[in-house]
Amino acid sequence: MCGIVGYFDRDNSRRSADMQSIVGAMADRLAHRGPDDRGTSAEEDSGIALGHRRLSILDLSMAGHQPMISGAGRFVIAFNGEIYNYLAIQSELQHESGGELRLRGGSDTEVILAAFDRWGVEASVVRMEGMFAIAAWDRHERALWLVRDRLGKKPLYYGHFGATVMFASELKAFRAHPDFHPEIACNAVSAYFRFGNVPAPLSIYRGVKKLPAASWLRISQDGAEREPHEYWSLTKLVRSGRASPFEGSDHEAIDDLDARLRNSTRQRMIASDVPVGLFLSGGVDSSTVTALAQAQSSIPIRTFSIGMSSAEYDESKFAGLVAKHLGTEHTSRLLTPAQAMNAVVELPAIFDEPFADSSAIPTLLVSRLARNHVTVALSGDGGDEMFGGYNRHIMAASLWPIVRKLPMAVRSQAARVLAGLNPARWDDAMRTFGAIVPRRFHLANLPEKVHKIGRALEADNSSNLYLGLISYWQNPSDILNPEHQIDWTPPNARDWFDEEDPATSMMLADAQFYMHNDIMVKVDRASMAAGLEVRNPFLDSSVVEFARTLPLRFKIRNGVGKWIVRRVMDRYIPPELTMRPKMGFAIPLTSWLRGPLRDWAEDLIGDGSPHGEWLNRWAVQTVWHNFLSGDGGLTDKVWSLLMFQAWMKCEESCATISLHQSEFSANTPIFQ
Repeated sequence: MCGIVGYFDRDNSRRSADMQSIVGAMADRLAHRGPDDRGTSAEEDSGIALGHRRLSILDLSMAGHQPMISGAGRFVIAFNGEIYNYLAIQSELQHESGGELRLRGGSDTEVILAAFDRWGVEASVVRMEGMFAIAAWDRHERALWLVRDRLGKKPLYYGHFGATVMFASELKAFRAHPDFHPEIACNAVSAYFRFGNVPAPLSIYRGVKKLPAASWLRISQDGAEREPHEYWSLTKLVRSGRASPFEGSDHEAIDDLDARLRNSTRQRMIASDVPVGLFLSGGVDSSTVTALAQAQSSIPIRTFSIGMSSAEYDESKFAGLVAKHLGTEHTSRLLTPAQAMNAVVELPAIFDEPFADSSAIPTLLVSRLARNHVTVALSGDGGDEMFGGYNRHIMAASLWPIVRKLPMAVRSQAARVLAGLNPARWDDAMRTFGAIVPRRFHLANLPEKVHKIGRALEADNSSNLYLGLISYWQNPSDILNPEHQIDWTPPNARDWFDEEDPATSMMLADAQFYMHNDIMVKVDRASMAAGLEVRNPFLDSSVVEFARTLPLRFKIRNGVGKWIVRRVMDRYIPPELTMRPKMGFAIPLTSWLRGPLRDWAEDLIGDGSPHGEWLNRWAVQTVWHNFLSGDGGLTDKVWSLLMFQAWMKCEESCATISLHQSEFSANTPIFQ
């Protein structure tokens, strides 16, 4: 895993030494992504400069040094990621060349270049299974190729500033280029407050975009530039799966998924020359991956978890039970408010953009914990999106078909009732009646979920229902000053939805939007800030393609999600160790913000805090005071305000922040 940077001066206005200096400074901003090696290249006559920071995973020798030139001398590459099927691609190349293929080392990067030489970029990318962001300079055609993996696991930003096109794995690298002039984009701020992140293709800065997942972009020296081209489509995959669904039995489906997950887990364990471990929360997905990994290992594998000081948010005891049953070498640490506070202040510099998913805190800390022992970790990310694991998927399958038939007046009244309920009373009710309430209604963080459901009841179609359920602010104009009230919604949202199958549509939307812009961003930035590579067996293309052929009954059955994943897991782990309400990687944010984190929050959004040009002071104060008065349904909104203000405060100082790998060495105490 690595960090890539570079730029393309179409007017060739800089000398080689200056180009090397600039691209080297850009690369150094990403030292945390690649602490093991640094490389730059510059071609004055073409105006192209590439930079690379390397976290050595495959072929630890200097034969894996980047930027790397292809054997034919045509392509120069800066590559971030892992190609899990690179040996199969190498074998195909060897066959086509009549055994004449000669490689200098054993890295997947060299195989990518050999493929580019033989087949070209477009034909090569569709063969690649893995996670990747690629910048490749074609010396023959004098064109820059930017490419991103199918599901957006690895990031890639690009921007135009005058005659210069620059690109990087993270925005902080842009600040080292003299042509970069940051200006905050209004539509990105509005999108952030709606969704808690800045969704692709937007970035927080004008003139800079995120390359969409499963896309390539070709930029030529003559100024001709295509829009990003989609080389693979999850939407088309879902539609073809509906047209030709899996027709086998329950047992056949379970066998098939077991085999595919076993293979994808094994691939991600063996494609490494460094130690590999696993994140283990104790939930269904991470437990399944851990079980499959341990079943294929001759020694105990390393597993890691973070626990919470608040019992209702703590899954670490379940992780410990699963680890004991499977026989892993398990390490767990308890997260306290003080440790969370230390992590919170780092988030703006780590993410470069406002980012309101509070589970970034435990993700960062479990990554640092794991990095003390391993360089690669496997996770269960993707299981929810592929197999119906979120409560909203279950709601779409069971409740929405009923709700959408009710008159809007009835729904509006129900929404008002739910919005007015006291969250504390829900907690009291569940403690009193929990024993007789059906298990599927035992939801973690129930008050916040009830309020969100209430707000979504008035949706007029599945698309708006989904957007309502994932929104922090239904109307960002409620919090922004008038001059910044620019509405933004995903331009292709309606393409995801089929009213005849709202649950499957919602899973597709989550994979295309929520996972892409939240989960993948969170895991990449948090893990790479610790110098750790994270791999996702559930997001192997074989698993994804199989999931999209499965009828809904294999995913949601009797009001419970991930039915088929649970059946695979049952082969390795007793069900009683994992049967409980879904919690997610949550922290006790409401109580912390009213208690140990309150002073920090007051400094950012309290009565005396500055709110700047973006936020409506009166609206901020109203939300804050209502939250302190007991409205737990406002927690997400408050956190989004805090993360925006923290990022704004950091925005100037971020120009000088650099995350150094020495902060994450094995000798550094992670928990005091």
